Amino acid sequence: MAQTIIEKIIANHSKYDTVKPGDIVDINIDVRAARDFGGPNVVKHFKEHNLTIDDVSKTFFTFDTNPTGSDQKYAVNQQICRQFAREHGIKVYDINNGIGTHTFIEEGLAYPGTTSLTTDSHANILGAVGAFGQGMGDKDMAVAFSKGSVWFKVPESVKLNIKGNRPVGISAKDIVLNLLHEFGANSLLGYSVELYGEEVNKL
Repeated sequence: MAQTIIEKIIANHSKYDTVKPGDIVDINIDVRAARDFGGPNVVKHFKEHNLTIDDVSKTFFTFDTNPTGSDQKYAVNQQICRQFAREHGIKVYDINNGIGTHTFIEEGLAYPGTTSLTTDSHANILGAVGAFGQGMGDKDMAVAFSKGSVWFKVPESVKLNIKGNRPVGISAKDIVLNLLHEFGANSLLGYSVELYGEEVNKL
């Protein structure tokens, strides 16, 4: 049975050979990360439920909400995460590393076919390299740290074919802003969107 990109990724990280839209599937997560925003709550839930880390090599903290740590609240949050990371041997991408999701790509953690979860709602940017990325809440992330897998409902896929040539001065962001104008902020919510077209291949 033919499968879309997202269906292939989910199936490859589950116990199933194939999946289809609407299926509820437990999938293994390659990268599990909490930010400095939300990270302390992940630690709190983790401790409250006496959880254990599934795989330290796949578990991370990223500090990018307040990269300078100049705000007292965020400085405290970052320190809570650092202390927890030291206790469990978790790698911290500290304030000198930049945006967490971009760091995953730069460090070779997220690449085509991989799965990533983070407390960052922008995690779906990892789709740009053919990876699955999803933002989740603090309790869900604590479970991901401990279990190494989470359940998802397999989404329907939408194919968008971008036709025509991109004029000089028009960037990828302009294309996306136009798509937002066409579809609105919520009409594709919950779908897996695949972009095709000659200009897409050039980006």
